[in-house]
Amino acid sequence: MASLLTRRNEHVSAAVAHLRDADPRLNWLIDRAGPFTLKVERDRYAMLVRSILSQQISTKAARSIRLKLEAVVGGLSPAAIAAAPEATLRGAGLSNQKVTYLRDLTAHVIDGRLELNRLHRLEDEAVIEQLIAVKGIGRWTAQMFLMFSLGRLDVFPHDDLGIRSSMRALYHLEELPGKAQCLELAAPWRPYSTIASWYVWRLSDLKADPTMDASCYPV
Repeated sequence: MASLLTRRNEHVSAAVAHLRDADPRLNWLIDRAGPFTLKVERDRYAMLVRSILSQQISTKAARSIRLKLEAVVGGLSPAAIAAAPEATLRGAGLSNQKVTYLRDLTAHVIDGRLELNRLHRLEDEAVIEQLIAVKGIGRWTAQMFLMFSLGRLDVFPHDDLGIRSSMRALYHLEELPGKAQCLELAAPWRPYSTIASWYVWRLSDLKADPTMDASCYPV
């Protein structure tokens, strides 16, 4: 249950050394992308809100909605979301479905069914089990939480379209890889799949905007 929250420099140095040895493609990508800069999001509720907002829409659109939501409700907190009328949430750009998801997440946090301040004590799969009890949170959203909020080192979100697209380019595949192929290609990354995944995500940044800030969850 290693985390970037503890002994960060030692973890990152060991991870990068391992990935360079384990996967020549990642060795090339690490040289191109530069140092690992990800910092964990300590506001766990806000991280889940941002992950819900980012589902099935572009990063740019999700970021726009997040900024509008913060402005109209006064910040991403359970109290602020709970107090906001549904019309206000929809006015920020949320779909009816995502309003339902945020309401359910907020209710779970407020009534104590989801104790966000205790999740770091659990193993990865136990965290996922807790989170997917909330409407709108599936395995992918839970994995984003593990990576970007808890800083877990060995998470591989193989269903993520950005990961699959970058793996296709990185390994010169004819088609988007499926789950089995993704897992096979990523097997050498363990036990540092999170850091490898961050570098794989960076491949698209290098093509679009090499100066893009990759230190936090992009939404």
